[in-house]
Amino acid sequence: MSGSGGTRRRARELALSLLYELEFHPGHEGARAAAFWESHPAPPATRAYAQALAKGVMDHLDELDGRIAVHAEHWTLERMPLVDRNILRLATYELLYVAEVPERVAINEAIELAKAYGGEDSGRFVNGVLDRIRIAAPR
Repeated sequence: MSGSGGTRRRARELALSLLYELEFHPGHEGARAAAFWESHPAPPATRAYAQALAKGVMDHLDELDGRIAVHAEHWTLERMPLVDRNILRLATYELLYVAEVPERVAINEAIELAKAYGGEDSGRFVNGVLDRIRIAAPR
């Protein structure tokens, strides 16, 4: 992969995988993250961005989940597939806290992740929730 676009896309995939894994091991984030990186080597820039995303999501988890819950019409966080929930967390973090990533890029990247790793309707679902979050909290 070349360029920051490919690096960031791969970083988002890695961050998603790490967040997914952390769902099953709450309270053990440090140890699980260390083990994750041992089995998922990545170039330094990719790893750095993935780590920043995962840490940002974990540091702001309650706020992110609150925003997602408000804008995920007819869905509770508990009912959402784990992949969709973590894609939404990742993209919402980028929307709110990563100013150098344009809103449309954050949303489009999340849709691509949802299409690749989620269910049949995940892309549409993620798009709808993130668009409502974007409208409610413009930069």
